[in-house]
Amino acid sequence: MNSNLRITSVGSQYKYQRKENQNSSPSFTHNSSANNLSTGKKAVILTTSALGIVPVMAVLAKQKAFSLNPSKILKTPVKDWAIFKFRPKETSIEFEEPQIIAVATGSVAGGFVGGAIVDKSNIKAKKREALNQILGNVLIPVGCVGSGSRIYEKYADKIQGIMPQIKGDKKIIKILNKCLKNLPNAALTVGLLGVGIYLGNRVSNFINERIYNKKVDRNIKASDFAPHVDDLCMATSMMNKESEFGSKLARVIPVALLVPGYQTGIAQEH
Repeated sequence: MNSNLRITSVGSQYKYQRKENQNSSPSFTHNSSANNLSTGKKAVILTTSALGIVPVMAVLAKQKAFSLNPSKILKTPVKDWAIFKFRPKETSIEFEEPQIIAVATGSVAGGFVGGAIVDKSNIKAKKREALNQILGNVLIPVGCVGSGSRIYEKYADKIQGIMPQIKGDKKIIKILNKCLKNLPNAALTVGLLGVGIYLGNRVSNFINERIYNKKVDRNIKASDFAPHVDDLCMATSMMNKESEFGSKLARVIPVALLVPGYQTGIAQEH
């Protein structure tokens, strides 16, 4: 291994740069604006990421007694399909830590396979990115938010009870009061997600240094949170899982989790 290899990470995106001399610095990157994959190849990777999720969703649907018979599915109203149905809670798919991790793993596996098919020369970069995505973009953020949400649930009523309320019966005042009560929840969601993303990056960088002997240069910026739309959906859903809003938002999670699979598949090294 070359000890002059340095990794710079931006959000869930990792850039591997080898400092050989001032005139030559080949890079290892999966940044979609920097790699040379065609639109068609990227479409293949996105498709295989989705296909990786399908069997996981099928198992989750079967566990909730949804039929996997295509003819029965076509006869069922779309709003009652397993992926869309969000109530009653007992008969719909719940997206908590185990389900989210399973779907994300399927996405990453699918993205890796697609990337390996259309971009065989960058298998090592995709293996590294798969590890970074599972750890930094899924396991640790989900663990932080899940633990925090369970603690918050125990004290939610007390916390909401001490929030100031505006007197009045007008509709706008009722909306404002509801927002004030939910302010701690929103703040905690963002805070836990931020901690999860930060710790995820730290752990990913540590593994890159220890396993791949690559020096890691990592500075968290506000812009780093942009690639974590999938994490935001997961965090908001998990912190509001008892509400209709949280249940509806959970339906977006399988789509949002295409991100780690796609990023794994497009990872490259030059």
